[in-house]
Amino acid sequence: MTTKEKILAAAERLIAEHGYTATSLRQIIGDAGVNLASVHYHFGSKEELLDEMISRKAGPVNRQRLALLEEAERLTAPEPPPLERILDAFLRPVFEAQQRSPEFVRVMGRLHSEGLMPMVLARHFQDVVSRFEAAMLRSLPHLSQTELRWRVELMFGALSRVMWHRPDGLAAPLDAVDVLPRLMSFFGAAFRSPVLPKEEKS
Repeated sequence: MTTKEKILAAAERLIAEHGYTATSLRQIIGDAGVNLASVHYHFGSKEELLDEMISRKAGPVNRQRLALLEEAERLTAPEPPPLERILDAFLRPVFEAQQRSPEFVRVMGRLHSEGLMPMVLARHFQDVVSRFEAAMLRSLPHLSQTELRWRVELMFGALSRVMWHRPDGLAAPLDAVDVLPRLMSFFGAAFRSPVLPKEEKS
């Protein structure tokens, strides 16, 4: 394992356990067994270290999402893909990543609880979200862009509840085979529901 990989692994482990704010660079270098100069050499700052840590895990998820979406669009062209195919392309890679790296999912939960998720979404997920919103608008012509964005925000709220803040009765490890059909049914109904009269698309 290289020095850079040791730092990233230590940062992920400590932030998952203690949170971003409560984890210092000195704790990270102590856990990684490297010196402070190594962090500044490879990353520059704690914030840049966080960015790199997220990028190395979120990057493959986003690439898989786009590949699944492009395949769905190719198979149904010139018609838009069914909503369920779009939702599956967006959601399935997240749960597969959770199986591979449960610690990173805990990191994301920590960032969410510390109010850092808007920054993380803007830096690492916004382009992908915009691409999926465009596909969903084609599949859901009764929704305006504003209404779709409201529903996407509500979807993220429900998804964060499932991923990071489940009640005790649902605290078992997530099983994509069990959870994904529930989410697809719930989100599909939510996105297809009628628009309130004052929000109707002009």
